[in-house]
Amino acid sequence: MSKTNKPPLSLSWLIKFTEGKEDKIAVVVGCITDDTRVYEVPALKVTALRFTKGARARITNAGGECLTFDRLALRAPLGQNTVLLRGPKNAREAVKHFGKAPDVPHSHTKPYVRSNGRKFEKGRGRRNSRGFKV
Repeated sequence: MSKTNKPPLSLSWLIKFTEGKEDKIAVVVGCITDDTRVYEVPALKVTALRFTKGARARITNAGGECLTFDRLALRAPLGQNTVLLRGPKNAREAVKHFGKAPDVPHSHTKPYVRSNGRKFEKGRGRRNSRGFKV
């Protein structure tokens, strides 16, 4: 599976999505990352392809479990009591460049620029003083 289809999921999002589903196993095809903004981590049962060191430590210290997919297959062969989650697919930097061409009116697509200095893509269509602003 490609990297774009395995977006990471932070611990805070994992907690938010599994609220009220503490008895179920959260399944993520991607990496679970630590989030320092979260102070208290509930006891979660999580299956993922990878865990960062911090995320794994915080989940296990809270009394939760970090499972692999082969362990999940033994525990819930038919996927009973699981919640399938995934991270934000369109949070990648590359997605900002997709869409209408950057010079088209009302387009907020990020241009591919060779450099970000004074002379590069700062004129027509970018400022009101240079004809029009997109």
